[in-house]
Amino acid sequence: MLTALAAVSILGAAGCAGAEAGTPAGAAADAPATTGPEETAATGPAETGAAAGEQAYRDGTYTSTGSYQSPAGPEEVGVTLTLEADVVTAVEVEPKPDNPTTREYQGRFAGGISDAIVGKKLDELSVDKVAGSSLTSGGFNDATGKIKSEARL
Repeated sequence: MLTALAAVSILGAAGCAGAEAGTPAGAAADAPATTGPEETAATGPAETGAAAGEQAYRDGTYTSTGSYQSPAGPEEVGVTLTLEADVVTAVEVEPKPDNPTTREYQGRFAGGISDAIVGKKLDELSVDKVAGSSLTSGGFNDATGKIKSEARL
């Protein structure tokens, strides 16, 4: 079905090529594919309440502890984030395990989180699973939410 839609788009673009001088025949076929992401990118800052170019968080280093539920019971993880112009420039996760299995997973998470978030805007962080650890992300996200509240301008 996608092939048929692509063929129709190309044929439609070829039929309209004479109407607009200088417009490549493939331009019309590309337009719908790029409209969605451009609209999303353009509306992103408005959704966060910050105008383009405005900083939403104070620069600095922030530390918090997040909680989450593991099969063995409640667990916590320490999180330290360094922010510059709303971008995470450094992260440190302090494992605080109550059992050996949690120790293993929090250690994996701590070892892989930097690659997943450094260089991203704080409001764009959405950590789900890092280095095979999916539950620790709940504690990380909890701590990050507290850090957002503390750092907000």
